[in-house]
Formats: sequence, structure tokens, C-alpha cells
Amino acid sequence: MDSWVEVVALGGTIASTPRRDGQGVEPGLSAEDLIGAVPGLADLASIRARTLARLPSIEIGLPLLRDLSSLIESLESEGAAGVVVTQGTDTIEETSYALDLLHGGRIPIVVTGAMRHPSLPGQDGPANLAAAVACAADRACRDQGVLVTFDDTIHAAPWVQKRDTTATGAFWSPSPLGWMAEGRPALRFRRQRPPALAVPEGELPFVPILKPGLAEPPRLLAAALQAGAAGLVVELSGGGHSTSVWAEALEDAARRIPVIFASRTRGGRVLTHTYGQVGAEIDLIRRGLIPAGDLDAIKARLLLAFLILAGQTEQFADRSLLSWRT
Repeated sequence: MDSWVEVVALGGTIASTPRRDGQGVEPGLSAEDLIGAVPGLADLASIRARTLARLPSIEIGLPLLRDLSSLIESLESEGAAGVVVTQGTDTIEETSYALDLLHGGRIPIVVTGAMRHPSLPGQDGPANLAAAVACAADRACRDQGVLVTFDDTIHAAPWVQKRDTTATGAFWSPSPLGWMAEGRPALRFRRQRPPALAVPEGELPFVPILKPGLAEPPRLLAAALQAGAAGLVVELSGGGHSTSVWAEALEDAARRIPVIFASRTRGGRVLTHTYGQVGAEIDLIRRGLIPAGDLDAIKARLLLAFLILAGQTEQFADRSLLSWRT
């Protein structure tokens, strides 16, 4: 058979239909249903459809992601041109990044979904699916790891963030890789890709995210350690700044487990050598904390958990810097 694009459905808003009791919608449509709702999709590529799950995306866990990653590897070896994954938008920024860490192949993996379910006027699922298939079928998107297409914008999985609860343009990244132009991907940038991460079987380690607010004592930090945290991510203000009280508690934690500090702004690289007061980034690094680099706290948590599982936490600093390097 000629090369094809595999559409793998996991559920989410794009696949949701009204419940019989009238209490909202829930995932129910299959991959075949989604494909059938997009006019002209067959003109973009030969399509195969597969339904792995009908879940809200908050229920997607590591076992399903492992199965999906293994499926993608098999599909590439069989000759697929690319893979499109449809799912709920709540966790796209996490699942796409997890797949990006696991995916070592060359074919495009494109994740998409919808903000408006099919029963609403102006549903965006068909347009997003068409864009995803076009990207998955285009050789220009090879060797770029996992992409997220939404609202005619093409994002790299390590950068993408969901920044609105309902807007069709909810997904954002500081520098999108490209945009859709007349139904085809127009890439303006290409990304560097680190090698795939070999993650052994096992449950994802407990790595909580703490986000201290104004004048908040570090009681939750003590609770996280007592609960058996294998690592910790703290989402701090500005470029990565804590109070002196938190700095002391974090230093104690960093003697026991890996502690990453990220910025609660979710934008810009965490600082490493600008501010020198107690609790600022220079002080925190001296105390043994690790800066999150270009990653926000959500993605830093995933990377740290995977590295703990793989026994390779020393790779965090290198893998968290996403910008171009020679």
C-alpha cells in the first residue's frame, strides 16, 4: 500500500456529543466519524483511522501514552507518512510533550483537537483536523518531532501552552514553527531535537508542582516530602525568585531530591545569574536547585519524572534548554 496518514482518536471535545440526559457533552465519536466530517480530507493524503480511546484528556495516563508511542513506532516501520492524534485540549501541552520525549522517529506526529464540540455553531474540529493531516503528510514537517496544530498555527510540542479556557485560539507558543497557508503548512522555522528518551516500564514518579503565593509559608513543601515526592518543581515569581523562608526550606529539600525552579509567568527563560539577593536565582542555584531553562512548570515536571524513571536526572539541564544551539 502507498504511504498514508494514520488518524488516531483518543476522545476529547473534538469527539464529543450530547449526553442522553441532557447534562452537557462527552466523548463518543470514533476516528472514522471525525474523518467523515471533514470535506476534501482524502485529497490531502490517503487516510487510515484508528480509535484508541474515547476519554476526556484529563484521563490520559502514562500507559496509554506508552501504547500510543509504540503504535507510532510500528506505523513508521510499516511506511506511514505521518500520524495525527486527536484528543481533548485540557492536556495537549502535556501529552504532546511526553510523546515528543518518547518519539525518536522521523515522521511527523501532529496532535490536535477542538475548543468547540461538534454540536456547536462554528465548530473548529474539522479545520484543525484538516490542518493536522496536511502537516502529517508534508515532508517539510519530517524530523520535527511532535507538533500541535490549532487555529491554523503550527507549534512545537515543547513550547506550546494552552492559555484560554474557551477561545478557538487558545494555544500559544513564543515562536510558532509555522502557519497554514491555503491548506498547506508554511514552516518559517525548524527546531533542534534531542535524542528520544528511553523510559523504562513503571509508574510515573510522584513529582508535585508547588506555587507559593504572597507571604505563604512552605508548609506544602514539607507535606510533599512527607508524602514521598521523588522530585519537586516550584513555580516561583518573576525570573525564579522565592522568599528567604522558602529558600531555606528548598535547600533542605534539594539535599534529598531533585528540585527544579520555574517561573510562574510561564514565559521567558528562567534566570541564572542576574539577581543575587537571598531567594533569587543565584542563591537558589548555590543552594542546589536546578533552573527549568525554557520549560514551564508543567513540562519541567514531566521531564523530571521521566528522567527519574530512567535514572538520568543529570540530563535535565541540557534537555530543558530548547533554544537553538551550535
